[in-house]
Amino acid sequence: MTETTAAPAPARERADYRPRGRFGHIYAAIDLGTNNCRLLVAKPTTDGFRVIDAFSRIVRLGEGLSASGQLSEVAMRRAIAALRICADKVARRGVTRIRAVATEACRKAENGAEFLDRVHAATGIKLEIINTAEEARLALAGCAPLLDRASRHALVFDIGGGSTEVLWTRVDGQRPQVLAWTSVPEGVVTLAERWGGLEVSADGWAGMVKDVRRHLDRFEAAHRISQTMVNSQVQLLGTSGTVTTIAGVHLDLPRYDRAKVDGIWLDFPAVRAISHQLAGMTYEERTAHPCIGRERADLVVAGCAVLEAIATVWPADRLRVADRGVREGILDYLMRDAEREAASATRMRSIQA
Repeated sequence: MTETTAAPAPARERADYRPRGRFGHIYAAIDLGTNNCRLLVAKPTTDGFRVIDAFSRIVRLGEGLSASGQLSEVAMRRAIAALRICADKVARRGVTRIRAVATEACRKAENGAEFLDRVHAATGIKLEIINTAEEARLALAGCAPLLDRASRHALVFDIGGGSTEVLWTRVDGQRPQVLAWTSVPEGVVTLAERWGGLEVSADGWAGMVKDVRRHLDRFEAAHRISQTMVNSQVQLLGTSGTVTTIAGVHLDLPRYDRAKVDGIWLDFPAVRAISHQLAGMTYEERTAHPCIGRERADLVVAGCAVLEAIATVWPADRLRVADRGVREGILDYLMRDAEREAASATRMRSIQA
């Protein structure tokens, strides 16, 4: 884990001194993906945390990567410009603990390590390229508050720019337990570049769904998740720009509103109907929609195709929408680490006394 910690203040000598644990810090999480750069800055609360600053920008770091194997100069400059804003916010908010991660684009790119060096030199941010298992773990931790404890199992998916993570979990305990997971090497950017994003033909739609299904079918064959879905209640939880966009369209919002989208339950037949509706729109029609806009208009159909593949392999009655994920998972783990360190320090003081 890449973590920056401010120099600790001198310990007080009072006998009643106790480390403040999670409450002794201000935290930040940065998630640099294939398509987006996202930041959250938070202060801990008794039951979680309160976001005090946030930033999100579409940077398309993975643009052209599938063809060249390299992060392009233009894409790297876009990402660095966004990360400079993140660095300014982190400094202004007095952050004392931070973790910054990079995912699929940097994992795949031949010049990924070189890009991380450029980011550090330009912004002071130390990005860490995490593997798919860590990405899935963080996404699940971030979404955990939305898991329905009445359901014994949950199928959690995160449709990204360069990959799609799928987690099969047990949720009847204190914290969700990952039973199996897979990282599908297909995301909205890779699919749109292969099959088209501006105008998607019927063959293009079918091709995207097929590309994703061949990976999901192998995962299903290995774990027989659909059989469990027939025999017991299983929650389906999706976290990505695709599912939040579909929720915004379903609610007919005049502009995207996270407070109305995060945690909403949608009937899955309605979700699929909206997916097909978006796939049938022209690029201009998608651009004009207030919950899509120009930045997402050429990628949303690819996301809908991933969702269609998931729905075909694992039919469900309802879908819960999460506007949260890796960043929230990072914050959760940073705060738990601070609690463990404080407990350890307390034990040491007790022994030394």
